Amino acid sequence: GSSRMAALIYLNLPLAASGGILALTLRGYPFSISAGVGFIALFGVAVMNGVVLVEYILQRRREGADTRQAALDAGRMRLRPVLMTALTDIIGFLPMAVAATAGAEVQRPLATVVIGGLAGSFFLTLMVIPSLSQWFVEPARKAERVS
Repeated sequence: GSSRMAALIYLNLPLAASGGILALTLRGYPFSISAGVGFIALFGVAVMNGVVLVEYILQRRREGADTRQAALDAGRMRLRPVLMTALTDIIGFLPMAVAATAGAEVQRPLATVVIGGLAGSFFLTLMVIPSLSQWFVEPARKAERVS
């Protein structure tokens, strides 16, 4: 319901994209259609992780925590869900990334983007989003503090 929170969540996309681009570069793959599909999958997971983190920040704010404490709590308490999402996807895409069978030239760039993007996005999500949330989360209203 807030464009500010949506903007904070979508800040995850450049963080994820940088990891995907770096992984493609390190493996020597050009951008292709399959890499583009990998970016689409990566962006879906990155947005989901951002939603998990931001929603916890907002929940802590509704409970009365200040913005800084809410961000710290979110980073600590949502570490496991974000880590598990990233690890299951990375492990699932690993066979595609190392495949050498027929059709592997299509699979490898897709898997490389997802693995690299999630690996980079994981760390950046847990550091950057909580840090930036202090500027995006609306301060508590005076009436809310009284009740």
